[in-house]
Formats: sequence, structure tokens, C-alpha cells
Amino acid sequence: MQNFRSVAGRRRFLAAFAGTAAMTALSGRSVLADDPPPVTNPRATDGDERFEPNWDERLTISVGQKSGDMIGESDKVIQAALDYVARLGGGTVKVLPGTYTFRNAVWMPSKVRLVGSGTDSVITRLPSTRTELTLDSDWYDQEVTLKDGNAFQIGDGVVFQATNPHNNSAIVIKRMLVARNGNRFKLNDGLRENLWLSGKPSCASLFPLLTSEHTADVIIENITLDGNRENCENFNGNYGGCIFLQDCNRYTFRDVTARNYNGDGISFQICHDVVVENCHSHDNTDLGIHPGSGSQRPIIRGNTLERNSQGIFWCWGVKYGLAEDNIIDGNRLYGVSIGHNDTDNVMRNNQIRNSGKFGILFRDENRGLDFWANRNVIENNVIENSGDEDGVGIEVTGETKDIRLVGNTISETRGPGRRIGIRIGEKVGKVELVDNKISGVATPIDRLQKERA
Repeated sequence: MQNFRSVAGRRRFLAAFAGTAAMTALSGRSVLADDPPPVTNPRATDGDERFEPNWDERLTISVGQKSGDMIGESDKVIQAALDYVARLGGGTVKVLPGTYTFRNAVWMPSKVRLVGSGTDSVITRLPSTRTELTLDSDWYDQEVTLKDGNAFQIGDGVVFQATNPHNNSAIVIKRMLVARNGNRFKLNDGLRENLWLSGKPSCASLFPLLTSEHTADVIIENITLDGNRENCENFNGNYGGCIFLQDCNRYTFRDVTARNYNGDGISFQICHDVVVENCHSHDNTDLGIHPGSGSQRPIIRGNTLERNSQGIFWCWGVKYGLAEDNIIDGNRLYGVSIGHNDTDNVMRNNQIRNSGKFGILFRDENRGLDFWANRNVIENNVIENSGDEDGVGIEVTGETKDIRLVGNTISETRGPGRRIGIRIGEKVGKVELVDNKISGVATPIDRLQKERA
């Protein structure tokens, strides 16, 4: 009986398949090969997030200190406005002229536009403070007890930092204070790491000015962010910055100033299709623009990046990116740094001047079989006055290979010293050098590696 059922079922399947094939042959179409018909006139359909009409007008809410739909001068009023328009499917929050002082980061929801009034709309923050924890908190706890809670308020953004008591690694936890009894505070979410006194945990009022995680389709433009660098501790660019994003898609920053942050100006980690255009990132302690680990297809265009530690820092595994038409001037270490598995990127038509060590650095990433910045193109850039007496315009290290340096102008106006135009390391693989113009240095091209077939 079992075999009979199996054979009968198979026959029915084959008969049905044969009938379908015959109908397909008669119609002259392949159901597997043809694409679905294009959507030419979309309608707003409940639950359909892929196609929607391009609406001429969406909700706009203005935030101001004396006038506007919402009145205030803190992070809370801007956050409330963004949450309001996000609840209705998206819209614009217009920040009117004034200085807005934050105690916590503003969290960007999906499908919103935040637009300021240029240099007249300034977002800044209060000086940072730090205190120790006085009781152990476990990874499942949602509260901490501080030694001195007087400088903290409900609604503050904070970071907990400690040493992992099991392996001595660093613990960094970003949270918000949502309730209190004296020095005992409830957090907006559980810890998920142990904050034991043996790891010397502390709480500091450090946060990005604008941030988000797991959101998409956001525009931020025409606004000024000031990190109050002189009065705040440093916050690592993997966790903070004037702007910090984690796991986001399709963000656009246009005509944004990110300045004076004790950390990075603009940092985004594992974020795809991010556009940074016509922005000014300057006088930040660390990186001007930090396309962070795993970020795919960033476009960095027309920006001015000045007096940071580095102008553009391509982190780990950043691929298919474009950096063009940027002015990168006076950065204390490197104009551009690229390294760990950052492949298939193009940097062209940039002006890279007065870098502290190298104009462009290809980092040595000796962490695995092939983690170097391969298959990148450096094209038609102006690289001037790089480093001190031993400065180098373009420094290629490690086992980097298959890169193209084409049509770049590398010059030195301070005298040749021991300066080098392009230096290619001993283990570097194939480097294509075409039509580069090098002047004013002691050594135009220094090939340290043996000639390869």
C-alpha cells in the first residue's frame, strides 16, 4: 500500500507538471525566465513598503526656541518632533535658528528629514561628567548605583565603561537614565554585560549628538553640530561622534557641519549606501569621516575635512565606495587612510594638503591571509606638503596589491628634505603607476620591493 501511494503520487505530480509545461509552450512564455511586470503607477497600499507614490507634500513640524510648532531648546523637543512625524509614516522636522543644548543623543527614526537653518541652527551639548559605580550589576540587571548622581538627570544619555573580569577586554554600554531613587538609576534597557566592581566600572555622560541603529531612508541637512570638545572626554568613534550610526541604510548627510567633537565627526558602522555630501567636518579630535566596518557603497563627495586627526578613515571591509571632489586639509596624521579588506573603492579629484605624516596611507593589515586594501583606484588627486622632513605623499605598505595610482599630482613647496612622492613597500604586489606628476621631493618614487615578473 505504501509503495502504491508513492507511485500514484509521483504520477499525479508528473502529469500536473507536464500539463503546466504544455500550457507554457503554447503560450510561448517561460514562467521561470520572465520578470514580473514593472510598477508604473504605484498606489499607497497598506503594508507595501517597496512601492509608494512620490508625494508632493508630507508633514513638516518646526522646532524653535521662541516660535514654531514645538517650543524648546533641548534634545527632548527635537526628539519629540521626529517621533511625531515618524509615527505618521515620515516627514520633515525643521530646526529654526538658535542653539540647542543636549543631555542625550537624538535618535533618528526611519523615513524622516531633519533640516536646520545652516550656521544659525547649532546643536551642542553640556560638559561631560564621570562617576564610579558603588554596587555590582549583572548582565541581566536594568539598574545601576552611582557614587555621585548629582550631575545626572532622568533622560540623560550615558556610557558605562569597565574591564571584563573574565578576559580583561573593554566593556562599553550605551544607555539612557529613565528613573531614579537618589543615586540608584533605572536604565532604558538591560545591561547584557557584567558591571562588577572588580572591573572598575564607571558612568560618563558621553553620547553622539545624532544617532540611530537599524533604521533607513533618512536625510540630515543644513545644520551645525558642535561637540563642545574642550569640556568633554574622548568618546571612541566606534561608539560615538557628532553623528554615529550602526546598522543603518540609505542615509544622506548634506551641508552638515560636524565640529569640535572629542572623537569623530561623522561615523557610521555596518551602514550601506550612505551619502556624505558638501559637509564640513573640522577640528574633531579623531576622524573627520569614518566609513566604518562592513559599510558598503559609501559616497563621500564635495566635503571639506580640516584639522582632524585623519580626514577619511576607511575602516574594515568597506567596499565599492567613492570619495571625490573633497578638500582634505591640515589633518594631523593622514589625509586618507585605507586598510583592512577595504577593496574596490575609488578616490579621485580630491585635494589632500598639509597632512601630518602621509597624504594617503595604505595600511599594513597583517591579520590574515589577504586583508589588505586591494583593487583600489587613486586617480587625479592633488597631494601637497605631506608630513615633516620624512613625509610621503602616498605610502603603500603590507602586501597590498592590484591598486592603480593614475594621474595624481604630488608636490612639495617646503623644500625636498628627505621627502618621498610615492613609497611602495617591500612586500607590496602589483601597483599600476600611470601619468603621476611628482615635484619638489627628494625621491619621486621609492620602490622598496624587489622587481616582480
